[in-house]
Amino acid sequence: MVTVIMASALFGLGIALFYYLKVANIPLTQGIENSEEAEKLTKIHGAIARGAMAFLKAEYKYMVYFMAGFAIVIALLIDDPHTPEVNEGIYTAISFLLGCVISIVSGFIGMRIATIGNARTTTAAKNSIADAFYVALNSGAVMGFGLVGLAVLGLGGIYLILDALLPGIEKHILMEVMAGFGLGGSSIALFGRVSGGIFTKAADVGADLVGKVEQGIPEDDPRNPAVIADNVGDNVGDVAGMGADLFGSCAESTCAALVIGAVAFATNLEALLFPILISAVGIPVSLVTMFTARVKEEKDVAPALKRLLIVATGLSAAAMYFVSMWALPESFEINGEVYTNMDVFLCYLTGAVTGLLVGLLTEYYTSHDFKPVQEVAKASETGAATNIIFGLALGYHSATGSILLLAVSIYMPFTLAGMYGVAVAAIGMLSTLVVGLTIDAYGPVADNAGGIAEMTGMGESVRDRTDVLDSAGNTTAAIGKGFAIGSAILTSLALFSAFLTRADLLDPQAKIMDSINLLDPLVFTGLFVGAMLPFLFSAMTMKSVGKAAFDMIEEVRRQFRTIPGIMEGTAEPDYEKCVSISTEAALREMIPPGILIMGTPLLVGFLFGVPAVAGILAGSLVSGGVLAISSANSGGAWDNAKKYIEKGNLGGKGTETHKAAVVGDTVGDPFKDTSGPALNILIKLSAILSLVFVPFFIQYGGLLIG
Repeated sequence: MVTVIMASALFGLGIALFYYLKVANIPLTQGIENSEEAEKLTKIHGAIARGAMAFLKAEYKYMVYFMAGFAIVIALLIDDPHTPEVNEGIYTAISFLLGCVISIVSGFIGMRIATIGNARTTTAAKNSIADAFYVALNSGAVMGFGLVGLAVLGLGGIYLILDALLPGIEKHILMEVMAGFGLGGSSIALFGRVSGGIFTKAADVGADLVGKVEQGIPEDDPRNPAVIADNVGDNVGDVAGMGADLFGSCAESTCAALVIGAVAFATNLEALLFPILISAVGIPVSLVTMFTARVKEEKDVAPALKRLLIVATGLSAAAMYFVSMWALPESFEINGEVYTNMDVFLCYLTGAVTGLLVGLLTEYYTSHDFKPVQEVAKASETGAATNIIFGLALGYHSATGSILLLAVSIYMPFTLAGMYGVAVAAIGMLSTLVVGLTIDAYGPVADNAGGIAEMTGMGESVRDRTDVLDSAGNTTAAIGKGFAIGSAILTSLALFSAFLTRADLLDPQAKIMDSINLLDPLVFTGLFVGAMLPFLFSAMTMKSVGKAAFDMIEEVRRQFRTIPGIMEGTAEPDYEKCVSISTEAALREMIPPGILIMGTPLLVGFLFGVPAVAGILAGSLVSGGVLAISSANSGGAWDNAKKYIEKGNLGGKGTETHKAAVVGDTVGDPFKDTSGPALNILIKLSAILSLVFVPFFIQYGGLLIG
């Protein structure tokens, strides 16, 4: 089993390297005969790449200090009193650091390939839509295969390391120590998502409001001082941030299943490591899926991307049936209940199908091919106010279907295999993660390609082709956000169960699992406080975007006002200043939300004990899940309503209807790219943090109410 897992991980990394070389070996200016055009392309590509890497270096510098400090906190505060011969805190800290490092490496790889692939997609578009599509898709594949390969390698590697360092220790304790790996991945994801979201939306808002609305110039016009920062932000938020987020989901859902299943499978290595195997199987399945991507003309692009998800889900389900029958015993017992390997497979299947359905439902509410977004666009005819009202209403309405689907995906696995089944369903939803990340990273690459085409002054045919690629990428990005939020809800629920399971094992006399009661004042109070946290978090991140955007708007206006010749195209704007403003704002504003998420469970657990933490987790999970779906879909709808008008509908560009839609899109930017996506990290990180710190809560918690 271990051999299969590690071989699959290395295979995934090998495929990622293959796709990387395939893209990187394309000459940057291939197919460009005009030397002036080639020079512009090289200059703009370099500016985007330098800006992206400069931001990552600045961000990771902060992360190093955080990693070192929090690892020390873990080592000092966590120790199971039942194992005096072993200090679990030290080994949990090692797991935490490894999770952090792999998350950082994943973000770096994604950013690197995105900034390599963007300009090459542009030059490929000069030849054909098919060539451009494959360059963007191959760029995304580096992220998909590389990240999942690293996740599987990390999970398998930390198991081997801990098993060697802690010989003879009970398996459930070993798996609890491994939970630190998921905490590390999710911690980095928090800062990556929040800071990346603030960076990209500050630049986007500044570019749109001043450039499009005030100056009346096109999107990605090189005369706009914020245009480079906007393109950098696409990579920062949607590549590095999304990658770290989904890496965290993969690690956390796997750790939850490992903790819950360790009691039942203590002597059965194949069954014990089954959760890691699910992700490992997804790597070769995804490679087969990639061969089904076929594009010849523009109309093939969007269906090709959607087909990848559908095919991946079907092939993964078929493969996992045989794997489940092989790896799991025919029947087993957890917490006195008997389950079968077929029950577990059905749990996996429920999660995989639900993930696909949530993604497709998200597409319905965020694509301008369907009625909901068209209604938002139509509302723009009467101004920005009605556009915003319709967009908010769409978001609230869209949460209904997704939540009902997720409710089914919770109920069915729970009846089939208890909370272990819910954890497997969460991993099942992520079993197509390679393909999901591939098409998600494809989007920013295609978006950047369009921007580069505009800034270099390439022909209209090139921009038309990149617009088609970008439009399809917008839809898949919305699907990816729905997919990420849905998996986060299931993952958080599984972590919640693992948290209570571990608390019971550490303090059997308290019977914590049985004592959690909604009528308990601590639990009930915790529910209200937990339900408030997502709203407070959203307020903080949105305000941060507003502050950063204010600085950006003032800077862009200043440059238009004080630098002669910008509008005439005879003078070059100060792009680096705008990149610097977004970077400084993102790094400054990411700290308070981070303290809120990580500090609340620790403080509540220390002062009020495990029941209060349980209430906090349950409250934030329910309200955060609904708010995340609503926010992401509202933002996506506003964005695509604007694009619907820009395609020539309802009067097209430059009309008052278009200006109203641009305002709506600007309002939606922090909804879909900052607050909404970051909320899934809030609910996951709170749960995994609580799971890791259970020994501390049991030993020292309840200071005020013991």
